[in-house]
Amino acid sequence: MSQDELTSLGLRSLKLVRKGAEAHIYEAEWLGKPVVVKHRVPKAYRHPELDRALRARRTVREAQAIHRAKEAGVPTPAIYLVDRKTATIIMEHVEGERLKELLAQEGRRALGLMEELGRLVGCLHRAGLIHGDITTSNVIRTPDGRLVLVDFGLSEFSADLERRGVDLHLLKRVLESTHHEVAREAWEAFLRGYRSVLGDEADDVVNKVREIELRGRYVTERARHK
Repeated sequence: MSQDELTSLGLRSLKLVRKGAEAHIYEAEWLGKPVVVKHRVPKAYRHPELDRALRARRTVREAQAIHRAKEAGVPTPAIYLVDRKTATIIMEHVEGERLKELLAQEGRRALGLMEELGRLVGCLHRAGLIHGDITTSNVIRTPDGRLVLVDFGLSEFSADLERRGVDLHLLKRVLESTHHEVAREAWEAFLRGYRSVLGDEADDVVNKVREIELRGRYVTERARHK
């Protein structure tokens, strides 16, 4: 899709800010307000009809996931328009700082934010929603102090223990690789918040995270000794 076609949706001042494997992200103006635009790009290797159907379905599913999260009490961007034909979502531009930078700048002083993130992810999982990409880059602290979760492009509707474990395992890996100086304390703070919502049920998820870690180490060791 060209920018001319995006402007046909009423968008102005389009600025490409990120190219992902599945979608392009723009900042723009829509009906006088700043917005973020997520457009799922066509894939030339897929049959055109299948490609259109897949992109439309995934776009609608992401919008539904954002709505489900909001119903569960998790702050997410407001959605202004979902256009199936162009596989495009126009949503609120959330002002604030990413948790990634906050942890880097504030270190242990930001551990309360990790506990709040744990509570929010617990609310998602309790509502049968897997985020799919819980990273500190996808959490924004707004000027009024709220945490807002963004980028539900890999989300799915599931209460499966394995999927919950994978959700948390990704975050733990991000903490260890990107925030290694506070990784242990940040993970423990996250789990306090997570357990405050799911109670004993959270222990099963944490045990699943450990199991996933052991699987990864086993595969690594086998590859090393081949």
